[in-house]
Amino acid sequence: MKVLSVVGTRPQLIKAAALQPALRARHDEVFVDTGQHWDESMAGSFFAELGLARPDHSLGAGGGSHGEQTAAMLVGLEPLLAAERPDVVLVYGDTNSTLAGALAAAKLGLPVAHVEAGLRSFDRRMPEELNRVVADHLAAWLLAPTPAAVHNLRAEGITRGVAMVGDLMFDLAARVSADVRDPAVLAGIGRRLGVVLAPGDYLFATIHRQENRDPAAMAAWTGILDAAGAPGRPVILALHPGTRLAMERAGVGCGPDIRIIEPQGYRTSLALQLHAAAVLTDSGGIQRESAWLGVPCLVLRASTEWTEVVDGSDGRSVVVGLDVPAATAALARLVPPGEATRQARDRASSLALRPTGVADAIVAVVEQPPVTG
Repeated sequence: MKVLSVVGTRPQLIKAAALQPALRARHDEVFVDTGQHWDESMAGSFFAELGLARPDHSLGAGGGSHGEQTAAMLVGLEPLLAAERPDVVLVYGDTNSTLAGALAAAKLGLPVAHVEAGLRSFDRRMPEELNRVVADHLAAWLLAPTPAAVHNLRAEGITRGVAMVGDLMFDLAARVSADVRDPAVLAGIGRRLGVVLAPGDYLFATIHRQENRDPAAMAAWTGILDAAGAPGRPVILALHPGTRLAMERAGVGCGPDIRIIEPQGYRTSLALQLHAAAVLTDSGGIQRESAWLGVPCLVLRASTEWTEVVDGSDGRSVVVGLDVPAATAALARLVPPGEATRQARDRASSLALRPTGVADAIVAVVEQPPVTG
């Protein structure tokens, strides 16, 4: 069977790295990178670090508005799909690359498999929500990560082709978690970043979503980070280049206790999460990773598509939006004064994640005949 996989962003590269070994062990894969994350710090290092095959085709469609970017992807994908004629077009997640891959394939009559089908934030103002919905309604195989995702699909009248396979990112986190358990890993990261890091003595943050690049939103979340940071507990902010540019254009800055760094590789990001006092993020991937690692997490969004992560976190994951008092109160509850170092050391020493076989489950599903009609 020939499978054409479409990726374009950092989270999609992570998911592809988890799936690719199982997929290539049994089938032929054509690997396509749209270039949505064209910055080397966002994408380039992941191929070597995660053992991911270099793309067979790179479209270079990064940059521009949503419309310009998606249009460039469609223009690049259509002749490629027509020439390759794969048995399956596999898309991941909820990005413009997901939308373009699903739409181009469907228009050519090629069956689509959607990894992470069924996730919903129920906020149509989010471009990611629109991408999810469209991809799901075009897909022949809907590979849901959670029971809630299956329920969401059923509520929209989608029952055929749905399979609850689990979360690919969990299996990759389990695969590499042993590499980041030892707090000594922080010394090397700190030297590279030019900052002293110790368990529980810092907060880790990431911001990348489009809604958090609005000037009012940037003023709000920088206020949250400024309130959270302190001279003895800085915030290490791994900042998406698009967010950095938006801040520069709007003249928005951070206080002295916020240390801005480039986006990090996968293992470094996991290590910075695991040994932090807490995580503050608008990322769906980091929401899940922090939950698996047992790290307190403040979700800097009004809603999340990963409701089961929040509900199953025993209160460690909290959706605070961009509300400074709510974020400050949640952080004080989750990380009481004097407890951060002990909490960080305890969680690292007890970490034991085990893969669940999601990649093999996905391959088994797409080996079945696609649902039509």
